[in-house]
Amino acid sequence: MKKLPTPITILMFVIILAAATTWLLPAGKYDTLAYHSGEHFELSSKEKAVSLPFTQHTLDSLHILIKLEKFASGDIKKPVSVPGSYQRLPSNTQGIVEVIQAPLKGIYDTVDIILFILMIGGFINVFYSSGAMDKALIALSYRMKGHEAWLIIVLTFLFSLGGSSFGMAEEALVFYPVLIPLFLAAGYDLLVPVAVIHGGNTLGYFSSFSNPFSTIIASNAAGINWTDGLYGRLVILVITTGIFIAYLVRYAQKVKKDPTASLVYRTDGIVASPYPVIDENSKIQPLDRRTIILLLLFAVTFTTLIAGVVFLDWWLLEMSALFVVAAVAVAVVMRMGEREFMEKFIKGAESLLGVAFIIGVARGVTTILDAGNVSGSILYYASMLVNQMPPALFIVSLLIIYMVLTLIIPSSSGMAVVTMPILGSLAFVAGVPGKNIVNSYLFGMGIMGLITPTGMLLPSLALANVSPKAWWKFIWPVICMLFLFSVLWLVF
Repeated sequence: MKKLPTPITILMFVIILAAATTWLLPAGKYDTLAYHSGEHFELSSKEKAVSLPFTQHTLDSLHILIKLEKFASGDIKKPVSVPGSYQRLPSNTQGIVEVIQAPLKGIYDTVDIILFILMIGGFINVFYSSGAMDKALIALSYRMKGHEAWLIIVLTFLFSLGGSSFGMAEEALVFYPVLIPLFLAAGYDLLVPVAVIHGGNTLGYFSSFSNPFSTIIASNAAGINWTDGLYGRLVILVITTGIFIAYLVRYAQKVKKDPTASLVYRTDGIVASPYPVIDENSKIQPLDRRTIILLLLFAVTFTTLIAGVVFLDWWLLEMSALFVVAAVAVAVVMRMGEREFMEKFIKGAESLLGVAFIIGVARGVTTILDAGNVSGSILYYASMLVNQMPPALFIVSLLIIYMVLTLIIPSSSGMAVVTMPILGSLAFVAGVPGKNIVNSYLFGMGIMGLITPTGMLLPSLALANVSPKAWWKFIWPVICMLFLFSVLWLVF
């Protein structure tokens, strides 16, 4: 049975392909406008960087549709592309040396995410060693006997809601060590937790109704109110998540009845769980006081994580610190010695080192394209392609363009500030409603988020020990459904 290469090898092939584009495409970039603080913008071009007054007149003169207060409030933090400012640059082709260095530079650029992943691993291993998780999962598995499908329904919707509302992304990775043993004990395969967590979370991005990292930034960059189209996106959330849940439950129940129907088994044979498996014959014991305290500590940690992201503007540094503190708190409750704690914490971090490397190497793709100055050229030629199209064809073409650009710029906020001022201004000229401009961006990134190797897919698959080939066999009907849905929604 022929298997696909490992995730890092796949990403290296993508890096080589990205390097090849720097030989095939002309180099060029757009001027960018950034605001850090004070009374001035900074306009960066290929020649130099100049200061401009921090006024609405400056934005209007550059044909940037964003309101001044969006910069002042911090809603727009990254440099914004200036429409009509594309300039050719001298070629800067990327060769063998740059290809070798790209994954290392990617690791440098993502050190905050990598640190977050390692802290998750340390915390999870310390917590697992307490035995509280085993006891809780055994009890939950027993209580859900005969109703396991509700685990899929409820959890998938919650992950979708998290992605759609506050932009849950990297923080979703912490749930794999918890949910994989639970779903395996329910009689499902390793693919089901990936579909619940990554699939549900990405569907949330597809229908983002209040996601600050996609909908709000993209709307601001396009010069429209983010609430324009809000109710429609809520409808999209319910419809698409409902269809996906029905598809996933049908697959999961088929696997439960016949384990050989698993796409993981059919693709890769027998695959071991990367986490301890719940013993179905284990006798349920009453939870002692220490176990209850540990479970409450676990729940408080994740509640604090979500509250910090939503209300306190936390990001990776704060979340990493939270897991360090939580791991120490678990050690204190367990009366664990310092040496034992450090051994378990480091061992847990080691277990996710492969996932951390995948995230860093994926960033190497963007590093190559930016160094070769072809990201701006790709955007420029894409905008020229759709410039004179009628509205219906324009908006469908915009969807496809965003699907392609997601391979280059997997960051939703980065995609918004780089592309929306350019493509958004073209859309207004074409007579396309502002909400559909943002929807094409959301739909394109949401669809490709399910399969792009430069996003969160490969780290998710690595955490669950599921191959990309098995995932593709499962997800391609969903991709087709979402694309058809997107076209119908945008056109009609």
